[in-house]
Amino acid sequence: MKSNNVAFIGLGVMGFPMAGHLAKAGYKTKVFNRTESKAKLWAQEFSSEYQPTPGLAATNCDIVFLCVGNDDDVRSVVYGEDGVLASMVTGSVLVDHTTTSAELAEELARACMEKNISFIDAPVSGGQAGAENAALTIMCGGEQTVFDRVEPVMKSYAKQSTLMGKNGQGQRSKMVNQICIAGVLKGLSEGLLLAKKADLNINQLVDVLKHGAAGSWQMENRAVTMSQDKFDFGFAIDWMHKDLSICLNEANKMGVTLPLTEKIDSEYQSLQQQGFGRMDTSVLFKIYER
Repeated sequence: MKSNNVAFIGLGVMGFPMAGHLAKAGYKTKVFNRTESKAKLWAQEFSSEYQPTPGLAATNCDIVFLCVGNDDDVRSVVYGEDGVLASMVTGSVLVDHTTTSAELAEELARACMEKNISFIDAPVSGGQAGAENAALTIMCGGEQTVFDRVEPVMKSYAKQSTLMGKNGQGQRSKMVNQICIAGVLKGLSEGLLLAKKADLNINQLVDVLKHGAAGSWQMENRAVTMSQDKFDFGFAIDWMHKDLSICLNEANKMGVTLPLTEKIDSEYQSLQQQGFGRMDTSVLFKIYER
C-alpha cells in the first residue's frame, strides 16, 4: 500500500512539526486542529490543505495520524459524525501518537476492527525538539503487518520506531518511559542541590558526568538550565501529571506499587498549585531547592 494520502489531527507543539515533516517528505497531507488559526498557519507554511473537521481531513486518506491531549480528546476526534472513523475507508490505518491509557488503545483497536480499519497505538518520546528535528522515538502496539505499512511513513519524523507487541503495549511502553524520566529528574534535582551548595561549576560538572554512568538526556539537556532557574520550555508538568496518573492507574490494575512515581506525581501536583503547570518537567528542582 503506497500511503501517499495522509491526515494529521492535532497541531500542538508536537503535531505541527510532525505533520510538517510528512508534507516535506512528499505525502499529500491534510490537517485538522481544534484552533482553526493554527491549522491555517500550518497549511500556509507547508503549502498544504486544512479541513474544518477531523472527518473531512481523514476523507480518502490511507493513514490518519492523531496527536492530541488525552483520552477524551482522542475520543472527540475519532467518534461521531465528524470524527475520523466516519470517513475512513476499509483498509486504511489509524495511528494514535497521543499518550493515553492502554485501555483506550484497546478500545480504539476494537472500534477500528468493526470498520475493517487497522489501528496502531504509537506514543512518542523526544519532546518538542525531537519532533522539530525528526528525531522522535516511537513505541508501537498492533499487528506486525500494519506496523510494516506505517513505519516507513513515520520515518519522516522518527529516528526509531519499534513494535512492542499487541495494541496497548505501545502505551504501556510509554508509561515505563515516563516513570524513568521522572525518576531521573528526581535524582538530578537532588544531585544539583548538592552541587550548588558545594559551589561546583555546573557546566563543568555536566560535561564530566554526561560521559559516565550518570549520563542521561535529562542531564545533558536540562541540568544547566535547572541550575539557572530556567524552565519556560519543553514538556509541561501539566502533561507529565496526566501521564503519571495513567501510569499509576495501570499499575493499580496490575497490583503493582510505584512509591517513587507516587511521590514525584504528588510533587508535580504541588508545583501545579503554585502556578508552575506550564513549566518544563525539570521545574521539579524547585521542590528541593526550597
